[in-house]
Amino acid sequence: MNFSITQIASAFMVFFPIIDILGSIPIVLKIKEKDKINAFQTCTVAFIILVVFLFAGNWILDLFNVNIESFAVAGALVIFIYAIEMLLDIEIFKNKGPEGSASIVPLAFPLIAGPGVFTTSLSMKASYDVENIIIGLLLNIIFVFIVLKSTDKIEKIFGQGGIYIIRKFFGIILLAFSVKLFAENLSSLLH
Repeated sequence: MNFSITQIASAFMVFFPIIDILGSIPIVLKIKEKDKINAFQTCTVAFIILVVFLFAGNWILDLFNVNIESFAVAGALVIFIYAIEMLLDIEIFKNKGPEGSASIVPLAFPLIAGPGVFTTSLSMKASYDVENIIIGLLLNIIFVFIVLKSTDKIEKIFGQGGIYIIRKFFGIILLAFSVKLFAENLSSLLH
């Protein structure tokens, strides 16, 4: 095992803006309006998905004859739909699953464990030791857990009006991110 504080810190900092749980707070609050969120379950499932994908991602995608770019385009479309919901105050994604299933879909996957994190983790394997990538992911998941447990306090601090404004602002950011993810990966697919 080659533990490196530098690699761990670097992995943490690379994953932090990609996971972007702070930017996802409006989405989390919107999901909480309709369904209960189990922060521990969300974080556990997201972490397991990320670690499994770190080790078996290329094999899984090859099994289904899907490349990482196609996977990223699909994830971009899901994120795009959430951004449209946030901006237009409409409901497209209706969670028809059992109560509490929103903790897994869409929260754990694809919001936290999404195509951006998958692509990044597979790319990092070329330069980082796997154990350092895993610790960097784990530290991010711990931060996600803290944020998910604090959403009620965050909502009280900003109030309904503040959350509405934040939702619109991050809706635009999320929309731009989804378009960027879509365009970058679609151009790779077309070449």
